[in-house]
Amino acid sequence: MAERKKADNGSVPAEAEEDDGRQDEKAGKDILKKQFPVTGMSCASCSANVESTLNKQPGVVKASVNLASQIATIEFDPSAINPQALRESVTSIGYDLITDESENARKEVENIEIARYRSLRSRTIWAIILAVPLVLISMVFMNIPYATLIMWALATPIVTWLGRGFFINAWKQARHRQASMDTLVSLSTGIAYLFSTFNTFFPGFWHNRGLHAHVWFEAAGVIIALILLGRLLEEGAKANTSASIKKLIGLQPKTVFKVLKDGTTKEFLISAVKAGDTILARPGEKLAVDGTVAGGSSYVDESMITGEPVPVLKEKGKAVFAGTVNQKGSFQYKAEKVGTDTLLSSIIRMVQEAQGSKAPVQKLVDRIAGIFVPVVVIISIITFFAWFLFGGQNGLIQGILSMITVLVIACPCALGLATPTAIMVGIGKGAEKNILIRDAEALEQAHRMNALVLDKTGTITEGKPSVEKTVWSDENGGENSLYADILYTLESRSEHPLAESVVNFLAGKAGNVPLDDIESITGKGISGDYGGTRYYAGGARLMNEKGIKTGQKLAVLANQWEAEAKSVIFFSDSNNVLAVLAVTDKIKDGSADAVNQLIKSGIEVYMITGDNLKTAEAVAKKTGIINYRAQMLPSDKADFITELRKEGKVVGMVGDGINDSQALATADISIAMGKGSDIAIDAAKMTLLSNDLSIIPSAIRLSRNTVRTIRQNLFWAFIYNIIGIPLAAGVLYPLNGFLLNPMIAGAAMALSSISVVTNSLRLKYSV
Repeated sequence: MAERKKADNGSVPAEAEEDDGRQDEKAGKDILKKQFPVTGMSCASCSANVESTLNKQPGVVKASVNLASQIATIEFDPSAINPQALRESVTSIGYDLITDESENARKEVENIEIARYRSLRSRTIWAIILAVPLVLISMVFMNIPYATLIMWALATPIVTWLGRGFFINAWKQARHRQASMDTLVSLSTGIAYLFSTFNTFFPGFWHNRGLHAHVWFEAAGVIIALILLGRLLEEGAKANTSASIKKLIGLQPKTVFKVLKDGTTKEFLISAVKAGDTILARPGEKLAVDGTVAGGSSYVDESMITGEPVPVLKEKGKAVFAGTVNQKGSFQYKAEKVGTDTLLSSIIRMVQEAQGSKAPVQKLVDRIAGIFVPVVVIISIITFFAWFLFGGQNGLIQGILSMITVLVIACPCALGLATPTAIMVGIGKGAEKNILIRDAEALEQAHRMNALVLDKTGTITEGKPSVEKTVWSDENGGENSLYADILYTLESRSEHPLAESVVNFLAGKAGNVPLDDIESITGKGISGDYGGTRYYAGGARLMNEKGIKTGQKLAVLANQWEAEAKSVIFFSDSNNVLAVLAVTDKIKDGSADAVNQLIKSGIEVYMITGDNLKTAEAVAKKTGIINYRAQMLPSDKADFITELRKEGKVVGMVGDGINDSQALATADISIAMGKGSDIAIDAAKMTLLSNDLSIIPSAIRLSRNTVRTIRQNLFWAFIYNIIGIPLAAGVLYPLNGFLLNPMIAGAAMALSSISVVTNSLRLKYSV
């Protein structure tokens, strides 16, 4: 996606998007804004390194890198730097920037990511397979013949092949004076492996000095295997982040039928449609562009735009939108907005921007890594020189051993596992409770959420109209099977969307009867003859036009239902109303209780809907919601969430429709109903596998418990390092002669990882 910014109000190229009205002071020229996929990132420090490198390039005004979406958004002066130069700067530090914007390139990016994930999975599996016997030999079977040689043979492929990425990335980052977790992993495992290899083939060097030639092959192998496992878990959580965009784009039809000047129709590619063209909308087709009905009429399902379940009547002069679905009728409409100007395209663009503009969650491990890594390296070097200068006869030997011990014990195993293990258990526990959690960001944000926005239709309500009540007129003989059959037959012939709810209600209770002269009265109802009598089914407007009388009892009921925001269907003969039916989108059983639980937990609850104000008021009153907004378009919903965020609130959004995708992408924490649209589910960070709102309070509790566990894991991991590193350096030696055995350091490293995993497993019993 590109955006051309100009310092004046002149025109912009057709391929560029709208000017955001800001003149760039730094460059003083046209500034191009583009989004490029980045490959090879695995942690927040990776995205920070890429972002820092891009921002240092001449001609770059601003660059931001989103780890979750793997997208770099760059504003740059094309006269000073080109995309190829940007790519070269990123590849120089071990990552890649995909600057080719063709369709084939987008597919290639997907293939690269799939191949990268498969490679990581394969390397992780093989590392674990080789690490298991490595640990067993070091801990249990150390006295078997050639034990150290066997351990060397097992550790060598782990370090030199399966873990080569750590060393390559660390070297590239070091060349640019940058450090990440790769730096510490490569240093600790590399030194442990090289020192162990030396001790394996030249043990006499130490034996002649009265020391044991110890090896730490298991430390090097296990470190790499566990860190690879942690990264695999994170990569799995980030998979398919672009699925929602693909499905939104899939709503756009590839071809249309244009009405030519001679009145004939011909099929064209969507790219050939221009503003002013007349297009034929056939039954069941998706509309291609935004426009206005020029002739004919039909009902159009606009649920992907408005979220409301009842299709809308479209007659001459009414607006229609791309991506909506025509029902049984057909009509012609004049194209007004085409290509990237359509409402659907704007939704796609806004979702992309909302996803791309979010700063990635900076996990505590990655935030501290920039300090932790160089500090540990410095401590190890200081340890070596301290022993070398003040350690006496064996100062050199003890200095090397203590330096290795510091690097081994400071290995980021526990730090690397703290988050993914808690997330893995939290996600599993969530699945048991019908809560699908996409990634760590969702968990980290959900526990801080203090405002929750609920979409009405399909979230608080069932999402489909149904007959709630039917009352027959006592004055006209009450209900009888013949009347039910006539009503069933009439509504089964109707194209009105509410007719289906009546047919479903009467199915199995009534059957078809032969009706004559059936007439569909557009926007009002339907009529037909049976046995010489005319029967009608429709709204109050139809009854009034035909002069049909409504008995007092039915009239009072109809007025009461309308006040409660129910849709009322009248069934009559040519003189009197025989029955009234209340059609409503029912509130789900657990909605009111869920809202009450949320309010009690200190969360402000808001309801938004594209429906009318009366309906919104009725639903809000029944569910105990004080704050609500009605008649909102998708962009309005997203804007409302943005307003709440500007007020300092951490905002959650619950929705189920395509129309909610913008708002879901804009919210801090997005929750989709599992029986809603696939696009809403893919855009959301959490998905409720059932339509029961009462699961949301459970999801929030799960989030709080998981985040607490992550913090506990990180606390103990850092405490372990704070205590372990000084002991490894020999800080107690001058006091009591205590030196930490490297083998104990390796065991302590393993114990720290076990403690983190064990603490994470407690989550299974905490919700």
